[in-house]
Formats: sequence, structure tokens, C-alpha cells
Amino acid sequence: MTSDRSRRPAGLRRRLAAAALCLFPLAVPAQQAQVYDVLINNGVIYDGSGAPGVAGDIAVSGDRIVAIGDLDGARAEVVIDAGGRAVAPGFINMLSWGADALIEDGRGLSDIAQGVTLEVFGEGWSMGPLNEPMKAMSKARQTNIRYDIEWNTLGEFLDYLQNRGVSPNIASFVGAATIRVKHLGADNRAPNSEELAAMRADVAQAMEEGAMGVGSALIYPPGSFASTEELIALTDVAGDYGGYYMAHMRSEGDRLLEGVDEMLEIARATGAAVEIYHLKAAGRDNWPKMDRAIATIEAAREAGVDIRANMYTYVAGSTGLSAAMPPWVQEGGVAAWMQRLRDPALRARLLREIENPGENWENVYVASGGADNVMLVGFRKPELRKYLGKTLAEVAELRGQTPAEAIIDLVVEDNSRVEAVYFMMSEDNLRKQIALDWVSFQSDAPVLAPEGVFLEQSVHPRAYGTFARLLGKYVREEQVISLPEALRRLTSLPASNLKIRDRGLLREGYFADIVVFDPDTIQDHATYTEPQQLATGVDHVLVNGVPVLRDGEHTGAKPGRVVRGPGYKRPN
Repeated sequence: MTSDRSRRPAGLRRRLAAAALCLFPLAVPAQQAQVYDVLINNGVIYDGSGAPGVAGDIAVSGDRIVAIGDLDGARAEVVIDAGGRAVAPGFINMLSWGADALIEDGRGLSDIAQGVTLEVFGEGWSMGPLNEPMKAMSKARQTNIRYDIEWNTLGEFLDYLQNRGVSPNIASFVGAATIRVKHLGADNRAPNSEELAAMRADVAQAMEEGAMGVGSALIYPPGSFASTEELIALTDVAGDYGGYYMAHMRSEGDRLLEGVDEMLEIARATGAAVEIYHLKAAGRDNWPKMDRAIATIEAAREAGVDIRANMYTYVAGSTGLSAAMPPWVQEGGVAAWMQRLRDPALRARLLREIENPGENWENVYVASGGADNVMLVGFRKPELRKYLGKTLAEVAELRGQTPAEAIIDLVVEDNSRVEAVYFMMSEDNLRKQIALDWVSFQSDAPVLAPEGVFLEQSVHPRAYGTFARLLGKYVREEQVISLPEALRRLTSLPASNLKIRDRGLLREGYFADIVVFDPDTIQDHATYTEPQQLATGVDHVLVNGVPVLRDGEHTGAKPGRVVRGPGYKRPN
């Protein structure tokens, strides 16, 4: 098949004529005899560098881009007429909780439908390294997605997922809390010298297996029990392999600025890059702190510290009702936590601290402004799912309880942390963050499909809309940043931060992770009350040269691969 340029729309012909006056850095002469595997023609190519779009064609052979430019007359087994739409590198989701969901359904539909071609795991908890007690605990905590844990190390898990078959590429940080639990359990104590040496050895092994670095989540026990010195010790190892440290900071609210200071301390002590997970100022009283946080980060960057951040495109976060409880009640693991919650002698203290947390821990319930701003979205037990989509205030009233009483009793009854959405950020800060040239993007959500087992729970709309929302609401409608800049921050910026080779740009010789979408129509549809709705406006997605989305429909192909970090050592 060949492209039919006579059928190009008038607007595209005008763009082609204008583009002909520009020097396209990768243009190649048409090769009449060449037959490619995939040819994408009639597109406006945004190469991911932040440069303006240029009309042209892209040819793919095998898993690589082999030609870019005016390929009139070229032939291919698969021809995709982009019809004047944007053609860009596949998007990178810098924080995905898709590991479990991809075991259940490897299509990764909610993200593939938005143009995501790489899912990055590992905020605090990773799928390895595991010991037998950890595997037993994880198996016991499984809910509607159930599977055998057939791996021990992080590298073994990534290989397992690739071999099982997934549509997107996958990568992971090694979780600081995972390593801590392996050696210390859920205890709130510092490791001794032998334990710390073993923890550092686990980081080294994970880096050699392809981890991107160390990830932590410092508001959640037992990860919150780690001292700055412990994190420095682990990050130092990752840095030796070229990796870096990424963290959900110890505070995103009352002690936001202190959280930034800790990130900078770790960066300066180790020489490694650091990145803030889902940058935010949580709680109305803390919204003014965002300007100071940004100023601190930018001053450090100007002084040579490699610090950056990522974010999602919503004013609500999502975590468990457990995040409304103090660390002491969760120490020792789930069984000890549940036992304390059932202890009448501790209940009065706990009720008091949920409403008045003090200064030594982060309470997202208080940051949200109260029970009207908390929506329940996930339960383990079917009998409690009647509360899905209701606010905590509504549920507490139905149960004849105070919100604090409902928090405790729902967690006990469900024997889980109970997933919730917390409304606690401002749109003004969201726009400020999007405008920062060192901020990339992530969903902080599982990778789902609006069908089957996934319909048994609700979810934050970011699972279905983060990336489309950026390009629709904040680029097209509000023009917070330009389209070329947004695409740079979805592609080459995170790829560079992760030190990924041959991805994140449209270049000859690079892997053919490619998205074709309509900038004029791309749109998120997921809402807080009806979240399980796919985004629209993405027409085609290629992963490693294989079409996984054609004309907006998933092809069923699962060509995703493990993307390894800079310290990877190929097994002999």
C-alpha cells in the first residue's frame, strides 16, 4: 500500500507547504523500493524535544523507527493514515500502580487509550525483593485480583510480567519500604549495621536487575519509620549505579517545606538526582506554601542540585482511610494494627488524634477539610461496597456515627485500609506546577478497563484521564503550556530523567513507541462519580513497533517489554 497525498485535507496541505520551508532534521529521501512493517503518513510530527510539529511520515521496521520525513511512495505491510493528527513518542507514566492489574489484564487499556507506552512502578513498595513471609502476607491481602507469587526479586517479577504478556512497556524503582520490611518487618526502629548492609545489598541487586533507583513513600508506615540517614544509605547505592531517589515526601501539607529540605539533603549527601512524587500542597492552609516550595527547588537547581518532580492533573488525591490514622496505631503490620483498632482503651485516644493530629504526622483527612471532602472508592468486602461513591460524611450519617468513628470501624470491618479520594489541592497551584519545565506526569493509579473484575470497585478518575486531561483541559482549553512543551514533558523529559536509552524521542534508530492523536479532540471523560470511562482522541498507539491501538480500539497485542535502568547487568 502507498500513501495517497491527493486525499489530504486542505488544512494539512497548507501545513505541509509551510513545513517544506523548514529544515526537517531527520528528513530522508523517498525510497520507492523499500517495504516497511509500518508506515505512518500524513502526520504532524512532534519529536518529543519540545520543537514545533513538522508534517511528515514515519517508517518502522521491526521494533525501531527507520525513516522519518517525506516518504511519498513508500510501502508497508501496515499503513496508518494519520490524517493531519499529531504523531508523538509514546507517553511515560512516572508513577503507575498497574502491576497487579496488568497481571489480571495485560492490555493496560485505561492508559493505552491515552497514549501511554511505559508504566513505571515502585513508590515505596515494589514487587520485589520478597521473602516467604512477605509473599504469604501479600497473598493474604489480595482482593478481587488473585495470583500466585512466582518470583522473589524485582527483576524476576518484571520478567514474569513481560513473559505473561503486557501491552505497555514496564519499569520499576525498588521500594525502600519493601526492603525495610524484608529485613526489619513492620517495626519502628533503625536497622543495625548488619541489617543496613543487607538492605544496601538488596538495592545493589535490584539495580543490577534493572531498577531505576529507590522509591519511598514517607507518610505510610512502615516506610515512614525510615530516617533520613537510612534513605541516604540506600540512595547512595542507587546513585553508584546511575539511578536516583524518588519520594512521596514526609509531608505534602503542614511540613511541605521541610519535606523539600529533606529531599535536598539526600541529594547533596549522595550526589544522586532526586524527584518528588506527585508534587502538591495539601490543605487550604498550605496552598500558599507552593510558591516557596517552587522557589526553593529552583534555587537548588540553579546551584547544581538535580531535583525535579512529577504530578497528576487533579485537585484530589487518593489513598486509604489509614492515612487519617497516626503511625503508632499501624506499627507492627496489619494484624497488630487491627488489634489496636479493636482495643476500647485505645479508641478514645485514636478518635482524638484523627480529628487533632498534632505536628508529628501527616493526616490527609484533616488536610482535606473534613468528611464532606472524602469519597470512599474501594473495599475488600462486597457487603461494604454499597458505600462506594459516597462521601465519608454521608456514610457516617447512614451509620449513625461521627466521621472519626466511621473511619475506624470501616477499616476494621473491611480488614483493609479502605480506598478513598481526598479533595485537598487548589487549581491555581495545579496550573503553576504544570507550567514548570522540570515537572513530568503520572497517574498514581492502577491500569484498568471498564469491564469485568475492575467494575467491582470504584477508582479515582486519574486512572482513566490523567494524560488526556493534560492535553485537553490544560493545553488546548486553558493553554497553560504549549502542545510541544506538554509532549516533551510526557516523553523525552522523563526518559532523560530515567536514563532510558533509545526511547522518549522520535528518532531514527529509536524504539517505535508512537502515539497518533487529535489535539483538537483528545479528552478525558472520567469523573469522580463516574470514573470508569475511557479517554478519547487517541487513534493509534505502537509499542515496540507493534500496533496495540488501531482507530481507537485495542488490537489485543501485548508487545510490552521490561525497560531496564542504567545499572542493569545482563545475566551470563
